[in-house]
Amino acid sequence: MEIKHLRTVAALAEQGSLAAAATALNLTQSALSHQLKELEGRLGLELYLRKSRPLAFTPAGELVLGLARSVLPQIGQAEKQLAALQSGQQGRLHLALDCHSCIHWLLPLLPAFRQRWAGVELEVESLPGFDAVAALLGGRLDLLLTSDVQTRGDLHFEPLFDFSLTLVMAPDHPLASKEWIAPADLAGEVLLTYPVERARMDIFGRFLLPAGVEPGRCKVVDNTSVMLQMAAAGLGLAALPDWASSEFVRQGLLRARPLGDGIRRHMYGAVRVAERHQGPLQGLFALIRERHAQATITLPAR
Repeated sequence: MEIKHLRTVAALAEQGSLAAAATALNLTQSALSHQLKELEGRLGLELYLRKSRPLAFTPAGELVLGLARSVLPQIGQAEKQLAALQSGQQGRLHLALDCHSCIHWLLPLLPAFRQRWAGVELEVESLPGFDAVAALLGGRLDLLLTSDVQTRGDLHFEPLFDFSLTLVMAPDHPLASKEWIAPADLAGEVLLTYPVERARMDIFGRFLLPAGVEPGRCKVVDNTSVMLQMAAAGLGLAALPDWASSEFVRQGLLRARPLGDGIRRHMYGAVRVAERHQGPLQGLFALIRERHAQATITLPAR
């Protein structure tokens, strides 16, 4: 027996006549009759009583009907699950963040993501203690949110949004009166930094080191919220992405100033090339873009 035979017998039972069953299956009545005769020929048994009103099945027909009512729902469920897997509505999405402060804008997006992709098991890892690119290529990781692009053919870096690196300080700090910050302005200041090597910090690589300037002192802080509170209390200055300090700036607890002509960066979603078009990934990318389109901060121009 084929699936089409089971669907034919089920439709015949549900509709009560050949004509109605044919309409429900989008077949002609002659095509439906041919299917039934073909199945009866294979089985060597009649499935329903001709000329019976209402339509009545033979014992063989009742057996096939029972099989259809048992198997067809299972097939339908399996088809839905396969379609969901194909579209990415089920499975796992393991993502990692390559920055300390990204978690502050990512977490508020996750309820909307879970509502749209309820079948996707989401796992978030902030600042993974492993080689994230190697984990991405090896399948341990599905997405890396990063501002560092690598040129390679096996990974795709999806552009998400631009952001600025700004210097934040207490409102009464002397540098708060300046429209923009020069490297020399930090020569005697306490700079609050993350526990990251200098080569990976833009404040050094793109601002201080090219000018040959060293801050007065660096104080390592591993938590963005603590760093913001320390800056607001006048315990140091911090170079942070604009999204990290936006709420403190809005409340007047901090002042944010551009670094020189401005340090602009771009956030990307790094994924395996073959999976770049998967539904959950593109759905998350859309939420991220929408969030940052609504949260842009305008800073004084130099």
